[in-house]
Amino acid sequence: MDGRAVELWTPPYFARDVRKPAAKMFSHTSKLNLPGDQGLQKLIEGNQRFERGQAQFHSVCKETLADLAKGQHPFATILGCSDSRVPPELIFDANFGELFIVRVAGNVISPEVMGSLQYAENHLRTPLFVVLGHEGCGAVKAALESKLGGIEHRSRIQTLVDNILPGLLDVSSQASEEEQLTTAVEANVRWSIHQISETAEGQNAMKAGIRLMGAIYEIASGHVRFLP
Repeated sequence: MDGRAVELWTPPYFARDVRKPAAKMFSHTSKLNLPGDQGLQKLIEGNQRFERGQAQFHSVCKETLADLAKGQHPFATILGCSDSRVPPELIFDANFGELFIVRVAGNVISPEVMGSLQYAENHLRTPLFVVLGHEGCGAVKAALESKLGGIEHRSRIQTLVDNILPGLLDVSSQASEEEQLTTAVEANVRWSIHQISETAEGQNAMKAGIRLMGAIYEIASGHVRFLP
C-alpha cells in the first residue's frame, strides 16, 4: 500500500458546505455504461434478491479459494457502519471477492478510512464507491444527543461523535425525534461523501470516471435506497 495514503487523503474537516445535492457534486459521474454504473446495477439487483428473500448466500469451494488467494478484484468499495444488522455482503447478495468493505461506527471519515479508500482506488481499481448509512444508526443518534441535548459521551465515543457533528447543521430541534434521526442519518452520509470529494485525490478519481454514491439501508424492509 502507498505509504503516503493517509497523508494524501486526510479529510478537510474545515469544509462546511455539505448541503449540495450529491447529483450536483458528482454530476460528471452520470455518464452511462461506465464500469461504475454496471457495478451499481449489480448492487441494486443483489439487494432486490435479498429483499425478496431470494439471496443466494454463496458458499465457496476449494477451487474458488485457491483463485481468490491469487488476488482480489472487487467491483465496488463500500464504506459502511459497524452495526451488526448491516452486513454489506449479505444485503447486496455479493460473492467472495466482489466487495471491498470498510466498516466503522457511523460510517465516519478518518485518516485510516481515507487510506483504505485510496488503497481501493489506487491498487484495486474499484470503479464504484458507496457510502452506506442505515436507519436508526446509534452513532448518529449519539451525535444528535450531543448537538441537541448537550450530552458529553465517553472519550473515544465523543471523538467519533465529533466527526459526525459538522454534517448535522440542518437538523431541526423542532422536528420529532424520529424525523431528526432520519434527517441526520442521510446528512451524515452526505457529509462523508463531501469529505471524500473535497480531497484532490477524490476529485481526480471522479474525473477519471469513478462513481461515488450515497445510500441508506432500511433495516425493517432490507431495502437499500440510493441517494440522488
